[in-house]
Parts: sequence; C-alpha cells; structure tokens
Amino acid sequence: MADHLSGRRILVVEDEVMVSWMLEDMLGQLGCAVVGPAARVDQALAIIDAQDIDAAVLDVNLNGEKSYPVADALVARGVPFVFSTGYGPKGLGEAYPGCPLLQKPFKSAMLGDALGTLLSAGDRKASRKAPPAVWDANRLRIATDAAGVALWSWNVDTDAISMDERAHGLWGVPSGPVTFTDLSANIHPEDLDRVRAAFASTRDVLGAYEVEFRILCGKELRWVSARGRGDDQGIVGRVMFGVFLDVTERKMTEEAREMIAGEMGHRVKNLFSIASALTMISERSTRTSKEMSQDLRLRLSALNRAHDLVRPVPGDPKRAAHLGDLLAMLLAPYAGDGLGGDRVHFTVPELLIGDASATALALVVHELATNSIKYGALSTATGTLDVTCLVDVQDAVITWRERGGPEVIPPKGNGGYGSRLVSGAVSGQLGGSIDVEWPSEGVIIVLRTSKARLAT
Repeated sequence: MADHLSGRRILVVEDEVMVSWMLEDMLGQLGCAVVGPAARVDQALAIIDAQDIDAAVLDVNLNGEKSYPVADALVARGVPFVFSTGYGPKGLGEAYPGCPLLQKPFKSAMLGDALGTLLSAGDRKASRKAPPAVWDANRLRIATDAAGVALWSWNVDTDAISMDERAHGLWGVPSGPVTFTDLSANIHPEDLDRVRAAFASTRDVLGAYEVEFRILCGKELRWVSARGRGDDQGIVGRVMFGVFLDVTERKMTEEAREMIAGEMGHRVKNLFSIASALTMISERSTRTSKEMSQDLRLRLSALNRAHDLVRPVPGDPKRAAHLGDLLAMLLAPYAGDGLGGDRVHFTVPELLIGDASATALALVVHELATNSIKYGALSTATGTLDVTCLVDVQDAVITWRERGGPEVIPPKGNGGYGSRLVSGAVSGQLGGSIDVEWPSEGVIIVLRTSKARLAT
C-alpha cells in the first residue's frame, strides 16, 4: 500500500458495473477511500457538490454521454482527475488534450502511479497557497451554503425550533419558528418513532450525535441527516445548535450498491435454477443422452448469443438491437420442448433498443423467464407465454402474458428480491413503470416506457 495514497478520497465515475467493482477493489488495495461510484453525469455532479474529494477517475463515455461536465466541475474546484477509456487517446477527443489517461484494461499498479502523480502535483500546489482566510460569519455562511448545510437551533425548554432559509426549503415548511410536532408531520411514518426517541435522548448523549431519516415534501422523498451535540454541549441559554444535511443522493447510491451486491448473489442462484430447468427441458424433449446433450448445448448457446447481442465485445462500436431479435435470443431456450410446438410467442414492431436499455431489458426478461420456469407457465409442459408490444408516437407498452401453468396465487407483501430487481430496472434504468395482474390462469405483466428512452 502506498503511504501517499492512504486515506485519499477518490471519486469513481463509471457506468459499467463490473469495471466499477474492479476500480473499487483496486482503490481499496491502494488504501484509498472510494467516493461514489457514480454512473451518470448528474450523479457525479451531485457528489462533487456534497462531498470532499482528493482526486477522481472518470470514464469518458457514460451511457453515450461524455463526462466532460464532470471534468469541468472538478477543474473549477481544483480537484485532479484521470480519464479512463478503452479507446486510448482518440477516445478522449479534443476537449481535454494532454489530460492524464488510463487505457482499459489497466492494472492496480498503473492506477496507483497515475493517482500518485496527480496527488503529488496537487500537494505541491497546496503547499504554495497563501495562509487560510479568517473565518468570519460571512465566510462561514458562504461555506455552509456551498456545502448544502442547513442550520437549526432548538430551545430544549420550550421545544421551539428555529431554522435558516435552507432548512425551511429542505423540510418544505414556511419560514418562521416551528416545533418538533410541526416537523413531525413531514417525517416518514416508518421513521417517526425512531426520530422522536433519538431527539428525546440527545441530552443523555455524550458529544456529537447523528440521526438519519426520511421526510416527505409533497410526493418527493428526501433523506435528512440531523447532527448536533448532546449532554449540554453546545447549549447556549438552553438552546442547542446543529445542522441538517440532505443525504438523499448518498442514500440512493448506497441502495444502488446494495442492489448490485444482492443482484450478484441472486444471479448465481438463478444460474443454478436455469441450468437445472434447462436440463429438465432437454431431458423431456429428447430420447437419448446424445440428443439431450446436443439440445442443452443449443439452449445454452442461445443465452450466450443474447449476451453478445446486448454486450458487444470490447472494441466493437455500440449498436442498437431490434426488440424482436433481443426477445428471440433471450427466450429461445424456453421456446419449445418437442411436446406440441412452440411454447413462446411474441409479436412486436420494428423497434430499436439501445445498448444501455437493452441491458436493462435483458435483465428484466431474464428475471421474468426465470420466475416463469420456476413457478409459472413455463414450469409445465403445456404452459405458454405471449409477449406483445404496442407503440404510439411516444410510448412503448410491452405485455407479458402467461397461460396454462399452475394456478396463480398472488404473492403476499412486497414480493421478493427478484420483484424489487425488476421494478428497480424498469423505473431506474428504463424510466418507465411496471404493472402486474394475477388472474388464476396466468400472470400478466405490463411494462410501459418511452420509445426515446428505449433507444438509448
């Protein structure tokens, strides 16, 4: 571990999940603290505004969008960075000529050398800076505004809470004095008791404390971090002081990382289920071990071709895929078992699917097919699946309809991890919505999104 990198906060901006994981692992080995990662320009800009960063590693192309606005923001803040691209210097274009560049794939030592050079140069510049300015009230106000810090004070005797303009905007309440009871109306019901107990116990807390919770401003949900000091520390005239921070972006990033980690475990389990199910299908549709081996290889090859369709090999230009081709590739392993014709039918228009959306759609189709082959129509020899798509000027509506499987019993609660994964992929990556109906003869799933979003 290089001592000059230990503890340095490095922002990772990368849209490829596997590459992002690799970078996090490399930076951890180098002793760095990972900030992010961010997969989109807006996410990266929000992190830069909210967190301290020593340096950054920027993927040049983020789902078709250049990361130059992120580079501009880092330059404005004096934060050094290195670009990362699989296309070499030509992938950087003319926006940042001569900027440090790491060509994918690269090793941990190369990353460490690049960051060491960046940070050494930055440290030399910092050593030549003038002494820090005096922190008067005006400069402190500028600093708190820049950091997005909202201020509050709490009279522990009267329960009156005073907040600055930023805090009132964060909570969505009118200006003027408020009480904890007033603010409680905006706290998420699931967090209210926990927050009430936390504030009641602050007088018994020695030193600094922090509590994070959700608030509702109309239909918008925000995460807030309330920080202060307990045990009478910081109390002036029976008034305690503290800050509110909007940590919504960080919480969303944490949830995304947890989703990715959970997805990996979920994918491994599903791979075993798929392998077992495909083996059973091949066994049922063949008569000899040789026929079964050949049939199984064909089905696995179809899944492999679908992967190649949505994720071209490095060096190939990104290209759009036809919706029909994508569905044919993904559903071919389940399409028939020799017991009465095709089991899977799809009727879709000539609709192009971009690289980023194709990955998300493939994830959704794979999850739905996995569920169907475990529990739904494809789990029986006579079950069928129909996939249709209707489009208008702006929208595309894909309908997944199963028939002939076991009697459908609607799930209780919010569903399992797979359901959350599908919902997250549709709403987050595809920017659409998903509706599920549970008639006894077979589940019906309707995915709605815009044609423009599918083309990205």
